[in-house]
Amino acid sequence: MRADEVDERDTHHSDEPDSLAGVLGGWEASVDAALPPVAFVAGWLVAGNSVGWGVAAALAVGVAVAAYRWSRGARPRAVLLGLLGVAVAAVVVLRTGRAADFFLVQLATNAASGLAWIVSIVVRRPLLGIVVGTALRQRGRWRRDPDLLRAYGAASWVWVGQYAVRVGVFGALYAADAVVALAAARAALTWPLVAACVAVSAWVLRRSLPAGHPGFRRPRVEDS
Repeated sequence: MRADEVDERDTHHSDEPDSLAGVLGGWEASVDAALPPVAFVAGWLVAGNSVGWGVAAALAVGVAVAAYRWSRGARPRAVLLGLLGVAVAAVVVLRTGRAADFFLVQLATNAASGLAWIVSIVVRRPLLGIVVGTALRQRGRWRRDPDLLRAYGAASWVWVGQYAVRVGVFGALYAADAVVALAAARAALTWPLVAACVAVSAWVLRRSLPAGHPGFRRPRVEDS
């Protein structure tokens, strides 16, 4: 018997082109993450470039989004982490008084995330495989499939590219102190970029697997 015989939950899914998007999901979280920065810039502009009013608007929207997601059954940890990000950005900008610094935390986290994805590929623990494998409850079986491990490594580079795009755009706008453009970029490079990244990485994953491979839902691993 082979260990690639998945549990009953997996057998009800097929490796359709959009199946990776179905596993990853998270579109709401991507949209939610863009709302507080936009609210910050709106409050900052309306109040005559007041950092305090911008922070108040961002925190109000952040709390509202967190409360809404909580009421919809989102995981408390995810809700609190999202709110924590807004709070940290608020503290930074209040201390410096420079509106563009509200986006400094986002710039730093994207740079750190890109580096983490690179390291994961180099050490043969690609984060895309960890995320998808955990979601499918594969208990690390995907890592014992050499073809799937290699495919996850290739597809993970797409995610590195996503973070590189953000760091490049945010970094240039931050250096130029372009506050309004930072908010626009924050919105544009959230859900649309994530959606494109999922689609491209799914394509790379499929193309990287050899002909006849059953797909990422069914790692080909012999039982020991």
